[in-house]
Amino acid sequence: MRVRRAIAEDAERVAEIHVRSWQQAYHGLLPQPLLDGLQPAQRVPQWQRLIQQAGWPRRATLVAEDEGAVVGFAGLCPTRDDDDDPEQVGEVAAIYALPAVWGRGIGRGLMAESMRTLREAGFSSAGLWVLEGNARAIRFYERMGWRRDGAVKDAVIGGLEVRELRYRCAFR
Repeated sequence: MRVRRAIAEDAERVAEIHVRSWQQAYHGLLPQPLLDGLQPAQRVPQWQRLIQQAGWPRRATLVAEDEGAVVGFAGLCPTRDDDDDPEQVGEVAAIYALPAVWGRGIGRGLMAESMRTLREAGFSSAGLWVLEGNARAIRFYERMGWRRDGAVKDAVIGGLEVRELRYRCAFR
């Protein structure tokens, strides 16, 4: 497994991973009709734009390759939270892997490289948001050294009210 910066040609694969991981990870947490209706093609333009607008290392998309195929990705940026300083706090805005490779170290490799990249960018800490009830993701983040900081935000996804929990990781 290797982690590298995403390139424009990765956008379709990243969109595929995004959709397939959502459909598996959020089963039972988000409305099934929403998950069933997700199509990778809908997300390709978003990922093309994000990859092309990268500002390494403060704003980047990383991909994980296994046996030559892209199987996971992470999106990094300065924090988008109003209560944090985007000069000091980074954010892991997305981190997903194909369900078929869960448990094989892909997520650990992506997260380790994400944290290294954010640290290299000069951030002193980082945050991420996780859907309340996503026990698998919460266990993963906590094993990687992230801790819940008490912040929450509520949203409506597919007509369902959901709550997200913020996790933090300090680099220094």
